[in-house]
Amino acid sequence: MNGKPFAARPAGAEAWVRSAEPAAKRSDAFSARLTIDVTPACRGRIKIAAFARGQTVAEMIRELFDTTYPEPDTSAPAEDRR
Repeated sequence: MNGKPFAARPAGAEAWVRSAEPAAKRSDAFSARLTIDVTPACRGRIKIAAFARGQTVAEMIRELFDTTYPEPDTSAPAEDRR
């Protein structure tokens, strides 16, 4: 054994949320993991839909989030963004 623990506990909740995942595991430099609870039936429907689209579940959910929650238009003045 090399003396390193298999998995280290974060110092606290804030540190854990703010900590970055190792670069090798991330699809881009600014990704974060999101965990949600769904029923087994819902999970099955999501997996079937992703397969039918030729996507992974993660790709499909990211696309859904990007469509549902687009980046705000920061080029417009603040009073026009309401």
